Amino acid sequence: MLVRPFLATALISIGLLSHVAVAPAAAADPVSTGTFGNLAVSGYDPVAYFAQGKPVEGRSVLEYEWNDATWRFSSAENLAAFKASPEAYAPQYGGYCAWAVSQGYTAKSDPDAWRIVDGKLYLNYSKDIQKRWAQDIPGNIAKADANWPKVLE
Repeated sequence: MLVRPFLATALISIGLLSHVAVAPAAAADPVSTGTFGNLAVSGYDPVAYFAQGKPVEGRSVLEYEWNDATWRFSSAENLAAFKASPEAYAPQYGGYCAWAVSQGYTAKSDPDAWRIVDGKLYLNYSKDIQKRWAQDIPGNIAKADANWPKVLE
């Protein structure tokens, strides 16, 4: 159960909650987790794209719940980095395909179809779609930014 910090404090003080995960004051946008699970980035380590420069599968023993999704990491260091600043490492548009969002809809993404642009991680549906997205990255990012998060409605 996620509860806002002030509400959690009040409920704990009157004995209604003994263990609660506290949500940040401003919830972030939904994360793409696939149909049959709750894994963000298909279980890949989002920090690895920045730290190792490649997609690396996360481990089930190194998981963190953030933004209503389960994030996996390949190392304790990457987990700690994400915990300290999840917005710095989480993919843009909740991990949905950046090309799809630029076109006004959502689609799942492939962890192998990725690019870091201006310090932000972008994922695409496939490497073929990524080639299309890469033909005008600044323009596609601008269009996706304008569409996000309205495409979720």
